[in-house]
Amino acid sequence: MSSFSPAKFVSLAAGVLALTACSPGAATSDSGPPRPGGTLTIAVGSNPDCLDPQQAGTNASLNVGRQLVDSLTDQDPATGELKPWLAEKWEGNGDSTSFTFHLASGATFSDGAPVDAAAVKTNFDAIKALGAKALLGAGYLAAYRGATVLDPRTVRVDFSAPSAQFLQASSTMSLGLLSPSAYRKTAEERCQGDGLTGSGPFVFSSFTKNSDVVVVKRAGYNWGSSLWRHHGEAYLDRVDYKIVPEPGVRTGSLLSGQLSATTEVQPVDEKQFQGNGFTELTRPNPGFVFSLQANVTRGVLTDERVRQAVDKAVDRQEVADTVLSPNYKPATSVLASTTPFYTDLSAELAYDPAGAGRLLDSAGWVPGPDGIRVKDGGRLSAEVIFAPVFNQSQSVLELVQQQLRKVGFDLRPAPRTATESLQVQQTGDYDFLWYNTTRADPDILRNFFSTKARNLGKLPAGTPLDDALDRQAAASDPGTRGPAAEQAQRLIVEHAYAIPVFELTQVVAVGPTAHQVAFEASSRLQLFDTWVSGS
Repeated sequence: MSSFSPAKFVSLAAGVLALTACSPGAATSDSGPPRPGGTLTIAVGSNPDCLDPQQAGTNASLNVGRQLVDSLTDQDPATGELKPWLAEKWEGNGDSTSFTFHLASGATFSDGAPVDAAAVKTNFDAIKALGAKALLGAGYLAAYRGATVLDPRTVRVDFSAPSAQFLQASSTMSLGLLSPSAYRKTAEERCQGDGLTGSGPFVFSSFTKNSDVVVVKRAGYNWGSSLWRHHGEAYLDRVDYKIVPEPGVRTGSLLSGQLSATTEVQPVDEKQFQGNGFTELTRPNPGFVFSLQANVTRGVLTDERVRQAVDKAVDRQEVADTVLSPNYKPATSVLASTTPFYTDLSAELAYDPAGAGRLLDSAGWVPGPDGIRVKDGGRLSAEVIFAPVFNQSQSVLELVQQQLRKVGFDLRPAPRTATESLQVQQTGDYDFLWYNTTRADPDILRNFFSTKARNLGKLPAGTPLDDALDRQAAASDPGTRGPAAEQAQRLIVEHAYAIPVFELTQVVAVGPTAHQVAFEASSRLQLFDTWVSGS
């Protein structure tokens, strides 16, 4: 494969695009068996915010981190069932406040330290201590009381409140394990890869900002997930993640053979990879859909009728049809339809601009001279903070802005970097936040809506939503957990704490030399079984 050169691509792109057929996708298979060796060169659309999977939140980061760390369990992407990985078996107590994991033997971190019960305790203690820096893990361990080493291969994890959700959390990379030596480095150093020592099938090699991240095969690895296709070491010698913000450069570089694959294929480019030796891999993200999350203590959004009007004025189908592609679904709840215990609330989320107008009339907002409603000398306006980690966010928000103007609401998109967006979240200085978060469990809602967790909506404590979120987190019985998760979704939609817009889908284009590129349950890349030919 030739070396990667965006400049070289520019001169080739037009010709390559013209020659590519738009036929149905073909499988990336080869007549021979998988071949060890070679490099997978894959483009990502943004600079990773942090390489430490215990802190990271963006796809660009997590698609790297998943290769570096193993987890106690793994989750079957097809069924949602938990399967053995570092833990060969586990059990919980009756009220889901205590879980005991029995570790498989032989696993080590890349610095030679054993993956033992003491290492598990060190990791969970450290994630808990990270607080808000552990963007997802802090929520998973919100009620964490501590871990007890029962013997070198047995660890008990205890919670101060029922936490049935923890078993699924144990399969995520946010609770993936690092060597105890990693914590000699600061959280900031680990974000840059310094001391980022896991037990995974790949080892961190280098990170050059705005250029690439390189990971290499872990020699001697032999303790992979029970869900993986083969045993032993990964096939690939190396994975080179090229940081390429421009969608057209990603597309053209794959078409011209400079890349093996690319993430974040844009809707307008999808047909380029449907045939002619290319494969388009898609998987809807479970979890919290892309939404406008309201700060209910801020400006015009303190009035529930205003928030409900915004909800009714968003035409979700138009967003999917105009800006996205058939691979993306309009939101029908605050949870994606692929999430366990999802509830279809499409009737409650129906497009109803007339209803929106009636709500705004009742709230005292009248049309102003430019069409934007006014009240007591103020305009019906709110800003939405977003980080452009999904390339289409700007276009989506601009369309939603047009839709809301039709009912007299002025939505003002305000782009920020991923780091700036996180800082804004922490300060609470926002009207709306625009984001999604992936997790194959309804407990993701507790992370962001519970007043005992991040509470990005600034909701008052003691609401019925708090109770529903607590009940779904605690219940291990589906007959109890399902109704609680449904109630939580209904309350969020009813009170318009968030205005869901669309379900994110991962769209990865794979060239003819790459094989068995796969997604895990959270729609992140899993590259252990991936191999390359012709290199």
